[in-house]
Amino acid sequence: MQAPTRSLVLWFPDWPITAFSNEAVSPPRPDAAVAVFSHNVVVACSWAARAQGVRRGQKRRDAQALCPGLQMVPADPVRDARAFAPVVARIEERAPGVQVVRPGLCALRARGPARYYGGEVEAARMLIRQLDDDGFGGVRASVADGVFTAEQAARTAPDDDPVRIVEPGGAGAFLAPLSIATLDDAEFGSLLSRLGVHTLGELAGLQVERVRERFGERGVRLHALAGGLDSQPVQPRTPPPELHRDVAFEPPLELADQVAFGMRVAAEEFIAQLGVHDLVCTELRVVLTGERGERSERVWLHPGSFDAAGVVDRVRWQLAEDAQGIFGSGVAGVHIEPEAVDAAAHHAKGLFGAGPDERVHHALSRVQAMLGHRGVVTPTIGGGRWLTERQVLVPWGDRAIAEKVRTRPWPGSLPDPLPATVYPEPRLVGVTDIAGAPVTVGERDVLSAPPAVLETAGQRRRISEWAGPWPISERGWDALRARKAHRFQVVDTDGGAWLLVVEEGEWRAEGRYD
Repeated sequence: MQAPTRSLVLWFPDWPITAFSNEAVSPPRPDAAVAVFSHNVVVACSWAARAQGVRRGQKRRDAQALCPGLQMVPADPVRDARAFAPVVARIEERAPGVQVVRPGLCALRARGPARYYGGEVEAARMLIRQLDDDGFGGVRASVADGVFTAEQAARTAPDDDPVRIVEPGGAGAFLAPLSIATLDDAEFGSLLSRLGVHTLGELAGLQVERVRERFGERGVRLHALAGGLDSQPVQPRTPPPELHRDVAFEPPLELADQVAFGMRVAAEEFIAQLGVHDLVCTELRVVLTGERGERSERVWLHPGSFDAAGVVDRVRWQLAEDAQGIFGSGVAGVHIEPEAVDAAAHHAKGLFGAGPDERVHHALSRVQAMLGHRGVVTPTIGGGRWLTERQVLVPWGDRAIAEKVRTRPWPGSLPDPLPATVYPEPRLVGVTDIAGAPVTVGERDVLSAPPAVLETAGQRRRISEWAGPWPISERGWDALRARKAHRFQVVDTDGGAWLLVVEEGEWRAEGRYD
């Protein structure tokens, strides 16, 4: 195993919080308690949240119990990577050859910057000063033998000195007292803890052959890391091509057609640059800025790929739809960049559809241009307990973003298959028993009598089969917004299947199974 190379690591604490704050429409205050969670576990939190006891790895419920005013933000790796890309570009201006370990953590070979800036400490401090000038305070830097040791040194750097240097050959001694959990392998760490191995030094002290026999090559790799023998060198990234385009207007423009005309050349250059790299754009990010700092940002989708005219049309529609009332003194600039690209050859094989799909897209786009951006919509399914709130209409070409996420648990929601027909407003119906008396649901979800007749639109239908009731209870803690209802599925003698709900003694049809 070859000797580790000197690695310089830059660590941005709480990067998911920084990325969210930089892109949020209403950024949280610097002293706000914010936590980012994934699968109901906290993965990052602000200093204000930590001051109240919130920690990484906590369950969401425990974190909220410690900090009732905690703002919870869903994890978004794409957002984190997008916000980190310009930071890496700034680092590469002073020290090329950067490897992005993950958003918020990057590494580079220490030898080049150290020789150029007069030493490892000087190189690290220079990069921290540059990042601080760019508005990224609190960055920690370290230099050590290998990326793993350098990362741990950066994480343990004291508050009064953001630079920590682990001298050559000292990695093993530095890592020895650290917890086995530092290896970030929960299964391996749990097993070692049960065997009485709790620190990296204790793991490094085991014979490598015994580790290989028990844990295989994965164990050997972690054993080497624990001893400071990180043999994986820094792997510099290949900087992505500069595909974005910016257009500044002086003086600011007030008419949408003026803005569209003014950025037509930039749109053509944008598409041409994609062609140079044999790429097509399937998702486009457009950012409009005003003279007084106003901002409108949007991501547009295309099932095929954008052309220059399509880019201009998206800018025009965004200005007409999203920016109305935002820009008080006109548009000062337009920024366009690809949010998602695909290899042109791969795209041509039909990854996103071709032929009829492309013709459908162009036809709908033309109709949308005539009727307005929200004149053509497509349905998608969101989260919630009621069918009307789960049916979300998305303007053609927009990313489907539902206020209520479908994947979250919704106790009382209807399982698949869902009714094919959903009434925009549940229809008032009547349900009676065999004697003609209204059927009611009493305490403990007990029916007054079996449903026998369904009355809809003046027609009486005999009920041949029925199932229910399934209770729905919402917001029991809020007397003004609390709801309690019961769902039923019924089949009439003509073969019609209905989804019914009874609430406060009133029967309504939510939908029909066609």
